[in-house]
Amino acid sequence: MSNFVIHYNKKHFSKAENELIDRALEYAVKAHEGQKRMSGEPYVVHPIAVAEIVAEWGMQCEVIVAALLHDVVEDTGITLKTLEKDFGHKVAELVDGLTKLRLSASPRPPLDSARFRHNTENMRKLLLAGTKDFRVMLIKLADRLHNMRTLDALPDDKRLRIAWESLEIFAPLADRMGMGQLKGELEDLGFSHTDPEQYRRLKEQVAVVMRNTKTYLTNLRRSIAHHLKGAGVEVIEIEARQKHYYSIQKKLVKTEGDMSKIYDLMAVRVIVPDVAACYQALGVLHQYYKPLIYRIKDYIAVPKPNGYQSLHTTVFAEDGRISEIQIRTPEMHQAAEFGLAAHFYYDAHKSSEAYVEQKDAEALPANLSWVKELGQLKKATTSGDEFVERAKLELFSDRIFVFSPKGDLYDLPEG
Repeated sequence: MSNFVIHYNKKHFSKAENELIDRALEYAVKAHEGQKRMSGEPYVVHPIAVAEIVAEWGMQCEVIVAALLHDVVEDTGITLKTLEKDFGHKVAELVDGLTKLRLSASPRPPLDSARFRHNTENMRKLLLAGTKDFRVMLIKLADRLHNMRTLDALPDDKRLRIAWESLEIFAPLADRMGMGQLKGELEDLGFSHTDPEQYRRLKEQVAVVMRNTKTYLTNLRRSIAHHLKGAGVEVIEIEARQKHYYSIQKKLVKTEGDMSKIYDLMAVRVIVPDVAACYQALGVLHQYYKPLIYRIKDYIAVPKPNGYQSLHTTVFAEDGRISEIQIRTPEMHQAAEFGLAAHFYYDAHKSSEAYVEQKDAEALPANLSWVKELGQLKKATTSGDEFVERAKLELFSDRIFVFSPKGDLYDLPEG
């Protein structure tokens, strides 16, 4: 038994599944024995961290096992056939998908270029992996997240390449998969490496604003709770969240550097039990706080293409300060944080014995049908370049909703 441990909620799994995860951990430790990361720490800490991330996202046992073993075929003498014999066909298939997904190195971005042109083959591999089993993409995103969290140990050219690639490919992919928390962290980490000076200045600027906002937000949350309770609206939670730095930076470009025009720098999030309570809460809050009409957004009736649902309103709140309030159910909140991974999320109220295995990878919710559409797009395109260009247009562009005269809704990419 090694000294390495994987931290995850064992209650979500059966005894046999926990034993399989333990066996995969020992297997990974032995396979990577003697290997080191650039930081000098044992290499196996990386697959352990990736496995902990996918476990945190609520993925199944086989995905956690595949995450633990995702580098053994590539970096050790173990073959895919041996892995299949030891851990079964499904795990081997996921590891094989990740091994084939190994991205080729790109040169350092030109210093005079604001954007970095990526190797087309990298994106083609990444997108095609999702057409076979999107869980491969989830493990790859977890792999990238841990690499971004530990990027400081790498030489400058490699560090910069990975940071740009994360900003231009992985963060937009996380966004398209509805994984808001992951997208935000990847963007902030990428921003901190590609433009460290501006990142530092922005953090200091935001810290000053937040110091002056703390008391205001405490009072606003208390007032919202009081108004909703008085109207008979049950409130599960009211939280305040700061906008991610990279998102603030993009908005600052639009407002010509005027932070006072960014109304959602700090948003108050109201969690209520169901959809009816969302609309009731919105009505109550508009009685007390005058809304900016053009900034009321109903993402419940018309969800974002990645499945995001919530009511957004921007109001003149306490002392006339303009503030954004988001209203959603716990399920919407879970989906907003974990997106595609939430499709597999375990129901905490079910015991592991009573837990029925989640739907397989093919049974996707309607708003994530684009994963399958990538496969159809591949058949319809003649070259790798054409596939990537069309996929980028479909996946990574902003979306515009258009209503026809008959009231039909069309979801189109910008441009």
